[in-house]
Amino acid sequence: MGALRKLLVYTGAVAALITGYASWKSLDPGEQRNREILKNLPESNPARMEESRRRNAQIMDLLKEAAETNDNIARTYGSQK
Repeated sequence: MGALRKLLVYTGAVAALITGYASWKSLDPGEQRNREILKNLPESNPARMEESRRRNAQIMDLLKEAAETNDNIARTYGSQK
């Protein structure tokens, strides 16, 4: 009886895995759609990539400035309304 139960448990686990894999593959957008998505990413457009680099550099400068001061930067920016 124990062997039959173990066989049923393993069969159920394999069936659950197969069902999960099938549902995963059914939601996959496909190779053509993946290429289209990759083409529209910001990294593929040099102008947008440069804009992102500049924005990241500004944020890093701001963080560096905040790390070097003892003032509460959040309070300073909040009072500029």
